[in-house]
Amino acid sequence: MKNRILLLLLAVAFFSACKTAKYSRNNRQIERSATKGKGEIPSYTTLSYIDKYKDVAIEEMNAYGIPASITLAQGILESGSGNSTLAKYANNHFGVKVTSDWKGKGYYKDDDQRNDCFRVYNDARESYKDHSEFLKRKRYSALFELDKNDYKNWAHGLKQAGYATNPKYPDLLINLIEKYRLYEYDQPETEAQKLRREDRVFTEINANIPQEKKKFTPVSVPPSQKVITESQVVEKVAPVTTSTTVVDGKYYVVTKGDTLYNISKRFNLTVEELQSMNTLLDEGIKTGQKLQVVK
Repeated sequence: MKNRILLLLLAVAFFSACKTAKYSRNNRQIERSATKGKGEIPSYTTLSYIDKYKDVAIEEMNAYGIPASITLAQGILESGSGNSTLAKYANNHFGVKVTSDWKGKGYYKDDDQRNDCFRVYNDARESYKDHSEFLKRKRYSALFELDKNDYKNWAHGLKQAGYATNPKYPDLLINLIEKYRLYEYDQPETEAQKLRREDRVFTEINANIPQEKKKFTPVSVPPSQKVITESQVVEKVAPVTTSTTVVDGKYYVVTKGDTLYNISKRFNLTVEELQSMNTLLDEGIKTGQKLQVVK
């Protein structure tokens, strides 16, 4: 019996060593490819990292509405200002792991588990782009109704949506943003610009929903944003209409894709005013429902 146990332990140790050797070989190939013809990979200070990637963060902000300050702060925090092993050799600045739909290479590193597999990108710009795509998921959809210069609510909303487990994650991001004045890279947008962006991004999120396999986690964005239900989020990610047709002088008929937020903006009201005028206890509305929009 003792001999069998010993043989089993030896077999486990052998296969574990084989796996470790395989992961090490894989990583060495990635590292050689990253340094081929380039010599030593340069190190960054936080300031030089910001200067290097601020334009990329601004491009992603203009495309998706994620504050550039948030993206830069996450990059600084999660890549050690571009000096982490993942950032240097895998061009992975946000710690995004390999999933079943990933077609590229992987880099192995101990994280939540031993030898977790992380995505390898061709360059840092590709990592920033994939970070934006990663956030286009149902669980983060409520964040895209925030202004793209509202970094504080974005920081809290990411934590509430389950992006990070560290309870201090929002404070870490906000402290970086304010220490390095990253908010200066954020840009306000008009309501028309905001509605067009929401329409485009929510349509893309809605298209991705059938592929989502994770259980929905309600998002709460303090201080003024309310906890929303899954059914309300589905309404939020549907294409947003821009109709402002009023019937009977003061009523609006809800159409597919409407939310209280977008309706309130179209009629120069607050969400609270709409709820009060229509005796609504929450933000849930239905297609075909008639809402009073004129006092």
